[in-house]
Amino acid sequence: MQGISHTGKRRVFITGGGAGLGRELARQLADEGALVLIGDVDVAAAEDTAAQIGAYAIKCDVRSEEDFHAAAKWLRDTWGGVDLLINNAGVAQMGPLVKTPISDWQWIMDINVFGIVRGCQALSPIMEPGARVLNIASMAAMLYLPNSAAYNAAKSAVLAISETLMLEWEPKGISIHVACPAFFRTDLARNMRSTDPETERVTKRLVERSRLGADQIATAILAGLAADKPLILTHDTARRSWLQKRYLPFGIYMNMMRRQLKKMNERMARPSKST
Repeated sequence: MQGISHTGKRRVFITGGGAGLGRELARQLADEGALVLIGDVDVAAAEDTAAQIGAYAIKCDVRSEEDFHAAAKWLRDTWGGVDLLINNAGVAQMGPLVKTPISDWQWIMDINVFGIVRGCQALSPIMEPGARVLNIASMAAMLYLPNSAAYNAAKSAVLAISETLMLEWEPKGISIHVACPAFFRTDLARNMRSTDPETERVTKRLVERSRLGADQIATAILAGLAADKPLILTHDTARRSWLQKRYLPFGIYMNMMRRQLKKMNERMARPSKST
């Protein structure tokens, strides 16, 4: 393949860029003039998105080291490297801990956690000083709702890895950023497993009733990245809850969470306005 001139253009690789938040991040970056390579396990979705926004597509199952090394080779041979790695691919698992099989724990960790490890390991050799890594975590990394232990643990690990690399890669001149969005409108069922029908129903209703869509979340994340924020929080209400958790005595915070969960469950039990 002939090399593509990237003079003055940011070179971006994003995992899970075929749909949802990844698709919006890819679209907005392409609109800004970046060169974007979309990696996705769903090659057709990646190619469709790439065709619509003027980007490029490659198969990338984040469970596969070989796929990441193939993406790194494409980036090195075609653009000479990468300026922004976005580890976006992720899945969700909902249900009580005692009903969540170990196979589901292994599934979510392999994708949400080891996917980021594989991406950083494979692409770091083609990053130069000034490059950036953006990891997509969740407010579940900071605020732990019940019936989502596997998801909370996985996203907490993403935050921990990100904070570790902020110091570990600083001498290399590579900056690390982590985004922690709360609920937003997206195709949750596409990437979720659930072992409890009621938890699944409530989770889907929280997503459906969210005020913000993937496009707005992508805009907020990219604005945070442009402002060089290491920790990017996209929801004001979630930010307030996180600050309360940090500064309130733990018992007071937990009582506050119990009250909020009770209100949330009552709200989710009401019929939606469309019914």
